[in-house]
Amino acid sequence: SPWAFGTTEAWSVCSMNLAGYGLGLLLLLKLAIRWRTGYRPARWPGQGRGPQRLTRLTVLLTLVVLLYCLVSALIVRAEYLPQQSRFEYHDCLFCLPHSYDSRSSWQALASYLALAPSFWAVRDWLLSKSGAEARAAHSPLERGGGAGAPPLPARLRWLLWLLVLNGALLGLESIVQRLAASPRLLFLVKPLIHQTADTQFGPYAYRANGAQFFNLLWPVCLGFWWTLNRAAPRGRKSHHLLLLCGVIMAACPVISTSRGGALVDLGMALAGFVLLLASQFRLWAGGRRSRRARLLSLCAVIGFFGATLGLGLGLGWGRLKPRMRELGTGFDGREALCRIAQDMAREFPLFGTGPGSYESVSELYRPTQLINQFWPAQVHNDWLQTRITFGWVGSALLGALLSCVLL
Repeated sequence: SPWAFGTTEAWSVCSMNLAGYGLGLLLLLKLAIRWRTGYRPARWPGQGRGPQRLTRLTVLLTLVVLLYCLVSALIVRAEYLPQQSRFEYHDCLFCLPHSYDSRSSWQALASYLALAPSFWAVRDWLLSKSGAEARAAHSPLERGGGAGAPPLPARLRWLLWLLVLNGALLGLESIVQRLAASPRLLFLVKPLIHQTADTQFGPYAYRANGAQFFNLLWPVCLGFWWTLNRAAPRGRKSHHLLLLCGVIMAACPVISTSRGGALVDLGMALAGFVLLLASQFRLWAGGRRSRRARLLSLCAVIGFFGATLGLGLGLGWGRLKPRMRELGTGFDGREALCRIAQDMAREFPLFGTGPGSYESVSELYRPTQLINQFWPAQVHNDWLQTRITFGWVGSALLGALLSCVLL
């Protein structure tokens, strides 16, 4: 998905949607086979009725959110005619979710219909044991777990290794592209907007999107290393490759020169450094593991954050520093945009303007002095944009869904 220009082109959106539909069909096929034949794959044990009820509630909320989007797309309040820069209005049932740009709402629904089965298909795959783990569970030597048992299920390790290695390769490409000052994404395509190298990052036409991707991924990489390192047998060092991957990814938000991305990155780095140091000293006080192993882990933690700062600031601070001086001006511009967006949220409080419809509806709120100038297609505030497009009802459903996952 990130290599496909961040899934922002029509062909890449379609490709990823088809992949999501394929995963959903495979999941339905697996469930049908289990139901028909009575087959039960070897699964990791559950954790009681509470999590099972939350899982069922999460499934139900997933379906309700998709139904909410479907109703919004079907009940058309207006259609946006981009060639004429106007809306064509229709009568509709205002007591049900409706859309002010049905075309965009159908496109959003198509993506949500791909994301939902992708999530549940990956979850089902992760909960099943690998062949080796299933055989080990029936082996007298392995039953009950051994001292050398890995800390994470095999399939989860495979998925995390894939994400981390892919992220590191993407980070390397993004850094090389920035150092080469290439205005072409992945050295291939010049976008319609943000046509200079310093406004892009890797496959992303907007540097902040690239920074967001790496800020989501590098803490997972670091936590993965920490988990493997605590359980690694003496002499095994392959998991330390994760630290190198993490340094590359954690340096990318600073190198991207995204001000928000860099601030979030440095804040998480500071929090992570304090947390891991505290955990390390707690292990030290508890007398767990050998003195040499504890010392190496401590050096690895310090080295990770030191290398991250060195690489990020060494390659990115020269361009980031002048932008940081303009941080107040940037906030002023975003605040003005948010004030307009808050007006939109107040005018469409209950059901919003319809999923995916912000770009079209925001044209009605474009300030007079910006009629012939660039007008952003996003609020740069995901929570506020969700309130505008989903309204309080849809936002509450999404909030409940996220709460179930956290619980």
